Amino acid sequence: MTEDRRHVAELLNLYDWIQTQAALGRPLKDELTDWRVVDDWPGAVPVTTEEFDVFERWFGDILDELLGPV
Repeated sequence: MTEDRRHVAELLNLYDWIQTQAALGRPLKDELTDWRVVDDWPGAVPVTTEEFDVFERWFGDILDELLGPV
């Protein structure tokens, strides 16, 4: 490798995103064992016909395989 190509390779470090990804995350304030999950959803969640159609279109084959045709 020539000196110019070695210099370019040092400038174009394709693995530098690994170090920057770790720095982008939010630091943990609390220990994860202290977290709790709260279910505050209503008993019945309203779903529009359009939303149902989207789920049926994207997940219909998987749901038919798991649950059988309805």
